[in-house]
Amino acid sequence: MHELSVTEHILNLSLQYAEQHHATRVTDIYLVIGRLSSIVDDSIQFYWDIISQNTLCQGAVLHFERIPAQLLCLDCEYTYEIPADLTPCPSCSSTRIKVLQGEEFYLDSIAIETATEEK
Repeated sequence: MHELSVTEHILNLSLQYAEQHHATRVTDIYLVIGRLSSIVDDSIQFYWDIISQNTLCQGAVLHFERIPAQLLCLDCEYTYEIPADLTPCPSCSSTRIKVLQGEEFYLDSIAIETATEEK
């Protein structure tokens, strides 16, 4: 259920950006989510459709970019990607690993329309 608070935060950031740039509508929101993040795209979309109603963000398309998880083996220094769950090093089977990438979650960009664009 933490996706609700995350989605509310995305909405607030989007509305602040839209207000600062005198937008008449937010059209697209681009989110980057690491493969190891606990964020569920469908849940974000579900809450977005509800809480963005009657705002400048209503109807905005959410774009989800998933970043692969990249790990570093602390024993043999092999760097590798995993599709989903943490796995031992494929080179030496060590479980002493460090996550280099894959836990990200951020709002990358927002596309808006302004009054001058609509004419």
